[in-house]
Amino acid sequence: MIHKEQRVGIFIDVQNLYHSAKNLYKARVNFKELIKHLVNGRKLIRSIAYVVKTEGTEAEAVRIESSRAISSEAAFFDALKQAGIELRMKDIQIFPGGMKKADWDVGMAVDAIRMGGFLDVIILVTGDGDFLPLVDYAKWGLGRVVEVAAFSRTTSSKLKEEADQFIGIEDIPRVLIKK
Repeated sequence: MIHKEQRVGIFIDVQNLYHSAKNLYKARVNFKELIKHLVNGRKLIRSIAYVVKTEGTEAEAVRIESSRAISSEAAFFDALKQAGIELRMKDIQIFPGGMKKADWDVGMAVDAIRMGGFLDVIILVTGDGDFLPLVDYAKWGLGRVVEVAAFSRTTSSKLKEEADQFIGIEDIPRVLIKK
């Protein structure tokens, strides 16, 4: 049940959303509209986006060739900030042999648990089933309402089941911007 006095925290797995929007709908996410819809008249305490920065981590030749990609990354981060979203950034890790790793799951979970004490509703914007233990703890350990917002087709079915409410992002008007 939604009521206007609920204190809401929104935790956004940007990589998950970005790739799902791009691959499923050939679109971008309008984060400002998404936040507005998720808050739904309640009190937004914090909205945090977890992003991976690729700028400055590749070889110099790649950086020179892809200066447009770097500037579009910076523009994307600015757009998130303009939407009133705090950014948590980390550099992509590149291992010997070329394997890349970019993962915010633990950081996002720790922040949600840490802030759970002063929130009534925790909204996870991700379809990643790795967040099931967080959903379980937030509901039963902290006594919080947990909502999950993600693209239906790429969201773990168990995550949909366990959340108090699942919001299909593709069903929210003006959230998908076609390229």
